[in-house]
Amino acid sequence: GYLLSSWIERLAYRKANGIIAVSDAVRNDILKAYPEISKEKVITIRNGIDTEVFKPIRNLNVLQKYEIPETYALFVGRITRQKGLVHLLRAWQKMEKDKVLVVAATSADEPQINQEVSHLLTELQGRGYKIIWIKEMLAQAELINILSSATVFLCPSIYEPLGIVNLEAMACETAVVASDVGGIPEVVVDGETGILVKYSNNESNFESHLAESISKVMSDRNLASKFGENGRERVVNEFGWDKVARKTIDFYGSF
Repeated sequence: GYLLSSWIERLAYRKANGIIAVSDAVRNDILKAYPEISKEKVITIRNGIDTEVFKPIRNLNVLQKYEIPETYALFVGRITRQKGLVHLLRAWQKMEKDKVLVVAATSADEPQINQEVSHLLTELQGRGYKIIWIKEMLAQAELINILSSATVFLCPSIYEPLGIVNLEAMACETAVVASDVGGIPEVVVDGETGILVKYSNNESNFESHLAESISKVMSDRNLASKFGENGRERVVNEFGWDKVARKTIDFYGSF
C-alpha cells in the first residue's frame, strides 16, 4: 500500500502542470524529494488568513471565563512532538514564577506525548509556576480574544510548513516568539514582528534561548506593542486572502 501510494504521489508531481508550495521551505523540500521535477514548475504562494476575522478584539469576559489574568504568554496548538510544547514547558521552568503561561492544547496524537505534557504541566504547577491549561477546543471568537489579549504568542515548533497560527496571532496584533524552523522565518520577521529563536539539536540551549526571548518581550510592554502593531500591518499587507487569491488566480491563468 505504501509503495503504491508513494508511486502515485510521485506520478502526480511529475504530471502536474504546476505545483504550489505554501512556503519557500516547502518548495525546497519538494525539489529535494523529487529532483526530477523542473524548478520552474514549483512556485511559492504562502498561506493567508482572513484579516477581517482575525483582528484585535479584547473582551475581558472571555479571560474571566478561563480565569486568565491581563498579562500572559500564550501557546495554541495540538499536543504533538512537532509543536514543541515539551520544549516550551522545560523552558518555562527558567522563567520567573510571577509570569503566567496559558496553554490551549488539545488532540494529542499519541498517549506518550500526552502523558509527558501532563506530567510536566502538573510538576510545574506543583512548584508554583502559574500555568493555565485549556483542554477543550476554543470557539473561534474565544480564540481571537485570547490571542488579542496575550502579551506574547509562543510557537516553539520543531517544524512548520508555514505556521498559520503565527499569522493569526500577528493579525490579532500580538507579538510572537517562535523557533526559526520551516516556513516560520517567512512569516515572523526577527526584531520587527517578534523574536526568532534558533532551533538546534542542543535542546537545553534552545530552551534557554527560548526562555530569554519570552522574558525579554514580557518585561517590555513597549516592545511587545511595537511587535504587535508591525505584525498586524505585515499580515494585512502580505498574507490577506485577497493577496493570496490574486496570486493563485494569476498562477492558474499562466497555463
